[in-house]
Amino acid sequence: MAWRHKNRWFRRWLLVIVFWLVPVMIVAVREIQEEMAYNRADLQRALTTWTFTDAERDAGAPLRCRGTPDAARAAGCPAEVLGQNDARWQAARDEYAARRSTLFDYLWHAFVGYWVVPAATLLAIGIVLGGVKRALRRPPAQSAPKPVQKPIPER
Repeated sequence: MAWRHKNRWFRRWLLVIVFWLVPVMIVAVREIQEEMAYNRADLQRALTTWTFTDAERDAGAPLRCRGTPDAARAAGCPAEVLGQNDARWQAARDEYAARRSTLFDYLWHAFVGYWVVPAATLLAIGIVLGGVKRALRRPPAQSAPKPVQKPIPER
């Protein structure tokens, strides 16, 4: 029955680490949801904001150029107005992609710092303590056995 208790510390370590993963993942998921909601709203605001020249305002372009670029194109927005705003919209899409990439990089580093590093630290401490405990449990090593002298039979 010695195998029942073998590596007990490892099973305990595994249990602690799995339960520690739950709050780490809850925080990470909430952070992703909040940050991405803000980033999507900012992108949507940038894609529905239009810049017009005075001549375009006088020609009535703001009435036809509303909403997203696709909706404005369907409503008859002039191509030159769409072309003028296209560079700004592309910059907004690029910034959204950069924010998303930065968020996932940040979350990866946080995951490593809050879960992987503590898990590895606890594992290393457990290995060291297990080794010390094992070394203290064993009897001291004996030197080479002394030869047993057989008694010489008398004649």
